Amino acid sequence: MKINRSIGILLLIILTTSLAAQTTTATTPNTPTNSITSTASTIPKINWMSFEQAYELNKTRPKMIFVDVYTDWCGWCKRMDATTFTAPEVVAYMNQHFYAVKLNAERQDTVVIDGVIFVNSNPGSGRGSHQLAIELLRGKMSYPSYAFLNEKSQLLTVVPGYQPTKEFEPILHYFGEGAYITEKWENFRAGFQENSGQ
Repeated sequence: MKINRSIGILLLIILTTSLAAQTTTATTPNTPTNSITSTASTIPKINWMSFEQAYELNKTRPKMIFVDVYTDWCGWCKRMDATTFTAPEVVAYMNQHFYAVKLNAERQDTVVIDGVIFVNSNPGSGRGSHQLAIELLRGKMSYPSYAFLNEKSQLLTVVPGYQPTKEFEPILHYFGEGAYITEKWENFRAGFQENSGQ
């Protein structure tokens, strides 16, 4: 009887040790799944926020506001997200110099900015535009479009259409550096391309 009990305890110890070893192996940080996950989580991304958040932050910590006006059905918007907005140089510059906003031009909710109410006049319809998007784009509803606002939340300009990284970078710098105040765009772009070797 004692021998059977000893063998049973020994088998239980061996089984427990074997299961613990398997569990440790399955969660080892060197497995391909874990290394991919940890690499993906360290890739820098643009710190996107809502228009309301950026507007309120700008009251106490003034900064330029960049608004990406998009729609869910816009293929060029998705391409911009997958390419230009993931380029490390764009991500770093955007996060440093702008409050970056994602604004769905067809959002369904009500937005109140300093007592002014903005709504989607055709809520529930397939492609009804939100009044905030209409205001920012001055009624020229094309997607994607990018609105640049100064530190006082005043609209400076709107740049429409998909922008590859090399074309988008000088636009960001033109506004981020405040060059739009004293320099013509054409001159700035030519100098930027010369200085960056593009």
